[in-house]
Amino acid sequence: MAFYTELQSLISARRPHLLAIGEPFHGEPAFPRMRNRILETLTGYGFRSIAIESDRAAGLAVDDYVQGRRDDVDLTTGISHGWGTHPASRELIDWLRAHNEKLPPGERIAFHGFDAPTEITGAPSPGPILRELREYLGLPAPELDRLVGDEGSWTAHEIMFEATRSPGRSPEAAALRGLAEDFRTQLYADAPRLIRDTSTESWNRARVLATTAIGLLAYHAAMAEPGTQSQRIGHLLAVRDALMAQNLLDILALERDRGPILVSANNAHLQRHPSRWATHWDGQDLAAQWNGAGSIVSPLLENRYVYVAGSLGASGPVGLGQPEAGTYEERLGPETGIFPPPADSDLRERAVTLLGYFPLDTGTIETCDAILHIGSEPGSADAARITGLPGVTETRIQPGSEMPPYTWGDRFFFADEDRMRPFATIVLHDVPDFDEQSRLSEPGRYRLNIEVGRAEFRNLFGYGPEEFAAHSDGLDFAETDRLMPHPAYAVQGWASVVNPGPATADEVARLVAQARSRSADREHRRSRRP
Repeated sequence: MAFYTELQSLISARRPHLLAIGEPFHGEPAFPRMRNRILETLTGYGFRSIAIESDRAAGLAVDDYVQGRRDDVDLTTGISHGWGTHPASRELIDWLRAHNEKLPPGERIAFHGFDAPTEITGAPSPGPILRELREYLGLPAPELDRLVGDEGSWTAHEIMFEATRSPGRSPEAAALRGLAEDFRTQLYADAPRLIRDTSTESWNRARVLATTAIGLLAYHAAMAEPGTQSQRIGHLLAVRDALMAQNLLDILALERDRGPILVSANNAHLQRHPSRWATHWDGQDLAAQWNGAGSIVSPLLENRYVYVAGSLGASGPVGLGQPEAGTYEERLGPETGIFPPPADSDLRERAVTLLGYFPLDTGTIETCDAILHIGSEPGSADAARITGLPGVTETRIQPGSEMPPYTWGDRFFFADEDRMRPFATIVLHDVPDFDEQSRLSEPGRYRLNIEVGRAEFRNLFGYGPEEFAAHSDGLDFAETDRLMPHPAYAVQGWASVVNPGPATADEVARLVAQARSRSADREHRRSRRP
C-alpha cells in the first residue's frame, strides 16, 4: 500500500524539492491515511518535512509538539479548517512524535501548515496576531486596538454576501496593513537582539505571524471588493492560493537543505493548470476560475515540482458510485495505486453531483506527473481506509491463484507483520453451502467483516455472541449498509456490513479502529511471552 516502487521511480527520475500529492474530495478519509503511510515511505528517501492544507501559524504549535519542544497539543486549534478532528490527523501527529523521538534534531520530520487562516465564508480578525507580534517586539503601538476596533466586525457572517459590510477596505484596515508591514520590518531590524533574548524558533514564529497578518488583511480587503458572488469567490480563492504559494516557497527555503517536502492538499490547490469550481450554493449558480498554488509554484521550481493528482474511483461510504464508461476514473481501473495518466484522447470528465468532489479533467491528465487512484472495485475505498491505519498490513488472494475461486479478491487485514489473525476482512463472494445469506455473488456486492469482540458485540446488538442463534432468524443478512452480526462467525464476536454506505460510515470507522487497536495489543502481549 505504501507504493514503494512507484514512489522510487518518481523520486529518482525527478529528484523533487516539492512532491505534491492531491486528493479530489476532502470527505474520503482514505486519502489522508494514504498520505500518512506514504510519508513513512518517503522518510527512507530523505524527505524531512510535510506541509498540509492547514493554517501555517496555527501549525507552529503542532511542529513544536512533534519536535519534542512541548508536551501536548490541541489539534482542534493546531490543525485548521476542521481537519484537526479527523482521526488521520491524530495518527499523523502521533507517528511524527514517536518517529522524531528516536532521531537527532537535524533528521526529524518537521510539520508545516501552508494555508492561510481563511475560508470562503469568512476570515478571523487580525487583532490577536498583531497583538502577539506587538508583545514580542516590545513596541507600544498604542493605535493598534483602535484600528482593529470591534473584533466581531471582521467575522460577521453577512460579509460573505454583502461586501460593504466588510471593514477590509476601510481607512483603519489600510492603516493596519501599514502597521503590520512596519512590524515585519522591525522584526528583521531587531533580529540579533530578539534571537539572543528569545530563540531562533521564537523569532521564526514571529516572522510567520507577521506574514500571516499581512496576508489576512489582504484577504479581508478582497472580501470588501464588490462584484457578483462568482467574481468575489474567484478573487478570494485567488488570494488564498497566492498566500499558499508564498508559504510553500518560504517553507522550501527553510527546509531545502534538510531534504524534500511532501505536500498534501486538494487537487485544486496543487494542479499546474488553472483551477475551476462550479456549484449551486445558497440558491445561486456559482462559477470561479483562479490560479492555484501549484500553478504558481510549478513554473518557479520547474521539474523540481512533482504533482501526483488524487483520483477516487468509487466509495460507498461517501455515496460515490461506479464511474461511467469512457471516463478517466473508469479507465484507471479497479485497483488502487499510483499510475501514469491515461493517454487515450477519447476519454471524458466524469459527471457527478457529490458536493466537494472534483473529478479528473483534461487539464489534470495533461499536466500531472502521476495519479494516486483509489480503485473502483467493490470495497477498494474501504480497503484503502483500513490499510492506511498505523501498522496495518494486508493479504489479498489473487485471482487465478491456487485458492478456491470463491476466495479470489478477498482481503485480510492484520495489525502486525506476522499476519497471524486478521482483525477485519473484505469478501466478494458467497462461500458455497456455508455462507450464502449475504448474496455476495450478485454483481457489485461485497461485505466488510470486523472482529468487534464479545463485549462490543453485546453493546451493538443487545445480546452476546453465544445468543446469536436465538436471534438470527429475524435478520436479513442481504440488507446493505446495515451493521449486523456476521452470518457465519457471530459466535466468535464478528460483525459485518454488506456494501457499507453513508449510514454506517462513522460506526464502521470506529469499530475498525477499535479492532485494529485490540489486535495490536494482543500481538504485543503475545510477542512479550517467553
